[in-house]
Parts: sequence; C-alpha cells; structure tokens
Amino acid sequence: MKAKVLIIVSNANSIGPNNRRTGTFLPEVAHPYAEFENAGYHIDFASLTGESPFLDALNLAADPDNLKFLTGKGWEDMHKAPKLSELDVQHYDAVFIPGGLAPMVDMPENAELKRVIAEVYERNGIVGAVCHGPVSLLNVQLSDGTYLVNGKNIASFTSEEEDNYARADVPFDLQSALTEQGAVFHAAEAWSANSIADGNLVTGQNPASAKGVGEKMVALLESKNS
Repeated sequence: MKAKVLIIVSNANSIGPNNRRTGTFLPEVAHPYAEFENAGYHIDFASLTGESPFLDALNLAADPDNLKFLTGKGWEDMHKAPKLSELDVQHYDAVFIPGGLAPMVDMPENAELKRVIAEVYERNGIVGAVCHGPVSLLNVQLSDGTYLVNGKNIASFTSEEEDNYARADVPFDLQSALTEQGAVFHAAEAWSANSIADGNLVTGQNPASAKGVGEKMVALLESKNS
C-alpha cells in the first residue's frame, strides 16, 4: 500500500497592520508535493475553513516543480481543499504543513489543527512542516500534557530571516515561540537549506529547505513500509 499524505494549508490572505498580501508560499508546497508525487503517494489537501486557499510567490512559477504544481493536479486539488474538520485523518500516514506568512495568522491557536497533529504524531504517523509552517506545532499538547515540540530538534524560519523579511507584519517571533515551548532550535545560515528529522517529526527552515523536508518525510515513510 502506498502512503497517504495530507497537506494542510492556511486560508489567510493578509497579515499585519498594513494588510500585507500573503498565502501559502508556492515552492514550500510545490517542492514537497513533487517528492510525494514522485514516490507514488496518494496526496490530499485540507484547509482550516474549507474556503479556497491563497498562493504567494507566484513570481517563482518558472521553477519546474512550481510550474508542474500550478498547471497540474496540485493546485487544482489545493484550490478545492475540504475543511480539515470534515476529514477522517486516521487514514493518513503523514501530514505536512507548508509555510508562507499565512499560517502565522490562522494556525497558532486553531484547536482542530492541534488535535489532528497530536493524533497523527502519537500514532507514529509522520508530521512535517517548513518555514512558517512549524507555527502549526505551537501549542500542540500530547496526551501526557507536554508540548509536542518540547525537547525536539526543530527548524523554522529564524529570527534573523524574519528581521529581513516580515518583522513588521508578523504577530510574534516564531523561533522564540518554539524555543519557549522547549524546542531545541537549529538555525542555519540565513536562507540556506536546513531540514531536520527528529523521530517522526520533520521540519525545515525556509523555502530552500522545502525539498529536503519532502525527501526526509518520504525516507521515513519508506522505512515504515519496508
């Protein structure tokens, strides 16, 4: 049986006091999608509200994986993503949360998202996230009451990167918030590829790390099926 992967995306399209336009950052969904597709996995999408999500970084559409996502089944399926609460996530072997600034708007406190991530993680499914996507891991409490990220090796968009990207727009600093909940944070050189697997949790730092997150998730899924 080929693995089933659920990609969970934000529905936000603006952020901050100046209503900066945002969405899911194209390569952060397209590059892992390409890895899952190449592995022959069944890929579904869900969004938090069930409304059509938004894409950011369409200026990067010339990248082959990005273009294939936009013109193929990827964006078509993401555009029609059902509401997360309407899905039975027990059928999925992995969940993946791409970044973009949008998740910083609607994912820090979303109770259904936290429940889904905890459920998948505690049954030893794979949980992956990249860039601002690891905001989805914040406030996820396991059945013993501890935070999911506590003691875990984690990468996400860094404070240094945020200072040069969207400091005036984000509601809080992601690196600091993850660290406050006990994450062992790994910051590589700004904008360099940096993805980390810690058990069945895979995280990445920035757009350049999205492919690596997808590759590591595939490696974990393949090792479970071997």
